[in-house]
Amino acid sequence: MKLATLGIMMLVLTTSLGRLQAQITYQSNSTQTTIKGTSTLHDWDMTSSKGQTKASFTVEGNQVKAINTLSFTVSAESLKSDKSGLDKNAYKALDTDKHKNISFTMTSGTVTPTGNNTFQVKATGKLTVAGTSKQTTITATGQFNPSDKSIAVKGSTTFNMTAYNVKPPTVMMGTIKTGDQITVDYNGKLTAQ
Repeated sequence: MKLATLGIMMLVLTTSLGRLQAQITYQSNSTQTTIKGTSTLHDWDMTSSKGQTKASFTVEGNQVKAINTLSFTVSAESLKSDKSGLDKNAYKALDTDKHKNISFTMTSGTVTPTGNNTFQVKATGKLTVAGTSKQTTITATGQFNPSDKSIAVKGSTTFNMTAYNVKPPTVMMGTIKTGDQITVDYNGKLTAQ
């Protein structure tokens, strides 16, 4: 009788351990960020692969269940296009002499499972551009890799530069003007720490 009871207790304990939730810290030092915009001449984009992302997720088995913290920072001057004149005007508009980084810090977030090892993240927090901070919500899709516990994340968000007190750059004495709305694409592989 005692042996049977002990066996049942071990089975329950083993099953419970298999379902344990773990809060895991993740990091990426090479999150790719691309800013896309328009102008009266042509569309343009600037890309950096030097974004710094730190996050904490709750993982149960092979499924991400929650996001606990998220922060992202990219040096504004690490964003590059294929035209140095565009870069120079963008840095001037972003006032990179005073405001070196673009950053996002989450204040609340949710995770919604979308399939086997996949999920959607919705994060609300403070986005800071050119020294101006605004509350914004960003979304991303994620995929958890059970073999190395890494998470691949990608998403995009769209906003107007003027909402952050950034005047859309112009060139050639104002004859070429950039559009106010920009789209920021981001993707990276977060590794467990």
